[in-house]
Amino acid sequence: MSVKNPRHTYRLNPHTLRYEKVFVSLRDRVRHIGYGVLFGVVLGVSAVIIGLQFMQSPNERLLRRELDQYKRQTASLGERVDRAEKVLSNLEERDDALYRAIFESEPIPRSVRFSGIGGVERYASFGGDSLLKNTTRRIDNLDKRLYVESKSLDEVYEMALNKSQRLASLPAIMPVDKDQCQVVSGFGTRFHPILKSHRLHEGIDFAAHPGTPVYATGNGVVRVASYNPQGYSGYGNVVIIDHGYGIMTLYAHMQKSTVRAGQRVKRGEQVGAVGSTGIASGSHLHYEVMLGERKVDPIYYFSGDLSPEEYQEVLEMARKENQCMS
Repeated sequence: MSVKNPRHTYRLNPHTLRYEKVFVSLRDRVRHIGYGVLFGVVLGVSAVIIGLQFMQSPNERLLRRELDQYKRQTASLGERVDRAEKVLSNLEERDDALYRAIFESEPIPRSVRFSGIGGVERYASFGGDSLLKNTTRRIDNLDKRLYVESKSLDEVYEMALNKSQRLASLPAIMPVDKDQCQVVSGFGTRFHPILKSHRLHEGIDFAAHPGTPVYATGNGVVRVASYNPQGYSGYGNVVIIDHGYGIMTLYAHMQKSTVRAGQRVKRGEQVGAVGSTGIASGSHLHYEVMLGERKVDPIYYFSGDLSPEEYQEVLEMARKENQCMS
């Protein structure tokens, strides 16, 4: 048992039954003070750590809001770049597969279209921010491709000035009136409903009522107008038009043809009627475009007959991997 007064501490001696003054050494005093200070420091640091984990200062909240906004804006910018790249890729493909082929000009090499932007240190200022760095790099590459495509279209325009006859021969319209048909299957691998297998569908199927007029898509000479001609077994009534310049178009599964081989036709002139002859699952027109020995996607030849909105709608429909009709 010990007793304290304001200045000293006394402890009861059990042998003498007297209170004796307790002397505390300087070392013990320093140790007790150190323990107290250490406990206070540990308690304070713990409080700060807990506060930082669960509480934010006004500046931290402001920075977090700015960071969230930056992430949303960067994601939105990335989506816009995605859309721009798709549109540009479509334009580049049409340029190489259509415009330059028509005017017998070599396509733009990929090494030119997709050459990188020079400068090793060009993106060094972005540090480790890979998202912003990659988005900026994509925009730079998009700018370069746009410049190349702009120069290419200038060249195509110059070639077209003196080639009106070729333009008249170009299959530049839809073979069936756009208000009387629907695109049900496009160019590419599709499931054949009769043969029950996936195979390359080399044209576009237009569903329409039997007897709906079918038109020549460009000026030319009829080379074939017969039923299941050689090399086209299962195509039913077929008309093939030679437009010159290595371009030919094919119209198949028609109810009838209204032209004969050797006949000259003009764009918009009727060459037959929609039907379901040959191997077909319903009334429709199967339409192909041949460039030399190669069959190409006819969708690129419809832009002159449709508004931008209509062309985009037809393009999306033709791109769907669905079931063809023949």
